Amino acid sequence: MNLRDPRVYIPEENLPTWEQASQGIIIPREKVEEVALNLRRSGKTIVTLNGSFDLMHAGHLYMIHRASLLADCLILALNTDRSIQNYKSKDRPIVPLKWRLQMAAALRFVSYVTSFDEPDPRAILELIKPDIHVNGAEWGQNCIEREVVERNGGKLHIVERIEGLSTTELIAKIQTLTS
Repeated sequence: MNLRDPRVYIPEENLPTWEQASQGIIIPREKVEEVALNLRRSGKTIVTLNGSFDLMHAGHLYMIHRASLLADCLILALNTDRSIQNYKSKDRPIVPLKWRLQMAAALRFVSYVTSFDEPDPRAILELIKPDIHVNGAEWGQNCIEREVVERNGGKLHIVERIEGLSTTELIAKIQTLTS
C-alpha cells in the first residue's frame, strides 16, 4: 500500500483542525441557556455532569458514559482553571481548560461541553435546568447541586466511582515513579 496514493492519502492541509472538528460541541457559557432551551423545545431530555476532568482517565470515561445513557443529550460542564485552583490547589489543573474541553468534545457520547468559573456548578445548572444531573457517589444525594436541580424539576442520579481511578490517585502513583 502506497500511503502517498491519492486514493489512500489525505494531505494534512485538507483535514479539519481539532478546533474545527469540535465547533458546535464546545459552547461558551453565555450560549448554554439558549442551547438547553432549544434542546428542550425539540423534545430532547438533558443530563448534566460537571467536574474538572483533569488528566482524563477511565474513571472519568465510565462516569461520562453512564451519564450519557440517561437522557438524549449530555452537557458536560468543566471547571475553569481558576475555579480548580480555588477549590483544589494552585498546582492544578495539570491540563489547561482549552485541552480539557477539546478532549471532552472528542467523546462520542458527549453532546455539548461548556465551562464555569464559579467554585461550584449551581449557577450553570440554573441556566441549563437539566432533567437529570449525575454526581459521583463520593458526593451522594446530599450534594450542593441537589437544591437547584430539584427546584427546576430535575432529578439526581448517583454513579459509583471505580476504586483506584481518580486524578489524585494517578498523580500520587506518578510521583512514586519519579522518587
